Amino acid sequence: MTLREAQNTVDEWIKTIGVRYFNELTNLAMLTEEVGEVARIIARRYGEQSEKESDRDKDLGDEMADVLWVLICLANQTGVDLTAAFQKNMEKKTSRDATRHLDNEKLR
Repeated sequence: MTLREAQNTVDEWIKTIGVRYFNELTNLAMLTEEVGEVARIIARRYGEQSEKESDRDKDLGDEMADVLWVLICLANQTGVDLTAAFQKNMEKKTSRDATRHLDNEKLR
């Protein structure tokens, strides 16, 4: 599935099952909450915090998909074409960072 297809799929789901989009501020709060759930798993599973028994069955991929879902909702609501935005962002990073990381002593 492409980003454009994902945006269309989410939009169709919202219109047929979800009734309507939550407003942008609600979705921003939800995005923050979902990112926090991803952070919790990573901090405990890959970081120095111990993982609680209640967190062991959490699916990192599912939590990342929740982040993507809300991000797509926000893109749809605000008229952002994520395919075009991502392509433009990659071009910016490629141009700006062409040698930046190669020249970074900390990355060796």
